[in-house]
Amino acid sequence: MTLLLARARQVGSEVAARHAESVDRDARFPREAFDALKQAKLLGIAVPRAQGGDGAPISDIVAVCHALGQHCGSTAMIFAMHQIQVACVVRHGQDSAWHRKLMERLAGEQLLLASATTEAGVGGDVRSSVCAVERKGKRFTLQKNASVISYGADADGILVTARRAADAPASDQSIVPVLKGEYTLERTSGWDTLGMRGTCSDGFVLRASGDIAQVLPTPYAEISAQTMLPTTHLTWAGVWLGIASDAVSRARAFIRAEARRKPGTTPSGAVRLAETVNLLQFMRANVVAATRDYQRAMEQAEALTALSFAVEMNNVKTGSAQMATQVINHALLVCGLAGYRNDGPYTVTRHLRDAHSAAVMINNDRILANSAGLLLALKDEPELFA
Repeated sequence: MTLLLARARQVGSEVAARHAESVDRDARFPREAFDALKQAKLLGIAVPRAQGGDGAPISDIVAVCHALGQHCGSTAMIFAMHQIQVACVVRHGQDSAWHRKLMERLAGEQLLLASATTEAGVGGDVRSSVCAVERKGKRFTLQKNASVISYGADADGILVTARRAADAPASDQSIVPVLKGEYTLERTSGWDTLGMRGTCSDGFVLRASGDIAQVLPTPYAEISAQTMLPTTHLTWAGVWLGIASDAVSRARAFIRAEARRKPGTTPSGAVRLAETVNLLQFMRANVVAATRDYQRAMEQAEALTALSFAVEMNNVKTGSAQMATQVINHALLVCGLAGYRNDGPYTVTRHLRDAHSAAVMINNDRILANSAGLLLALKDEPELFA
């Protein structure tokens, strides 16, 4: 982990941070950061060593998300979304020759994967699809009106959810990796938002065709529960923790500067800073604990299907989303007008705008409603120190 993290920190501090302002201002893809991430061989770190990757566990992936989040929220979020797709291929494609070859390409060519899970006409429910995999012999075609494909125009491939077949119900879904040259994108909407502007989450009509072997053999319902949702919640939480951590670092620097300016006195914001650091510690503990629990659960199939595990993963997402804005708001109060400005070393305005995306990326209300239903069936809390 040490070498991976060192490489990520170098890319973050030397490249992503330098271009973060223009990425945000112009709502553009962070090209420089991803060129550097590819050069540092960081996009394929989750690929098993047998396929040429580093075999990095989820804890390392979350740590890299956290490191990048301290420099550019959009870069970190795109990295996280890519790693979610890689995790799905790695965990559920080992028995498929086509997907093992894809893993080799992910590690060797440092391909960037995007995701097309959202779709017009399903009310934001990613566990329901209108489009279908249309099978024709050993080939397939599909067409999806995707309301969002983050960084779709800059990706090297896209994992697409669709009904398993034309006559399958909306919830009987498969997930299909398609690579450049196998699909076209017709833009239907743009991306002019409050924060996370560099993710370039435009809407597209996606039309794709390929070999039927590209369809992941595991049903999407299983992939979603065991891999996609927990990896999503943890990597996103790592990104938000990184953004909040940098905001707190700026608040600490502001208080130190105030203390140097008035020797012998305690700056008025010092107590607020102590409270802010305390909140950040709670947030960090939540992310670290949930990451460790998922890493353990991956070795026990029954643990991944437990209701308590689903609730825990939901909680790390909703809790981190809430705490990120809370921590950064406190950092803003510590820095005062210096934090409220869009320029200067103590600004936290981009941090706050990026963090506000957290509650609406898979809406917290939808997740809490899901947890509420699970809690009705969950009789006992899991053993705290098991």
